Amino acid sequence: MNQDNSTEGVADGAPDDLIPFTIDLTFEEARRRAEVVTALGPEWDPVAAMRGEDEAYALLYSGLDAEQQRTYDMLVAAGDGPGRAAAH
Repeated sequence: MNQDNSTEGVADGAPDDLIPFTIDLTFEEARRRAEVVTALGPEWDPVAAMRGEDEAYALLYSGLDAEQQRTYDMLVAAGDGPGRAAAH
């Protein structure tokens, strides 16, 4: 608004000299992912990381008693479990 409280150049309370702001989220997501990979460093091994995940799941669901194993098998069959085979 001008000093004299006129509404010249103002539509719906917003000045007409605003500059539209846009951002390309696709580009920003690609940049973010590149930064994450850079931060992980050259020694990061994605295959080893996945192997570790599999080993963790095996440990998590190992040593179940009979009732726990039945419940686990029922959940997996229904599609509600983790979807990984139980450890022996």
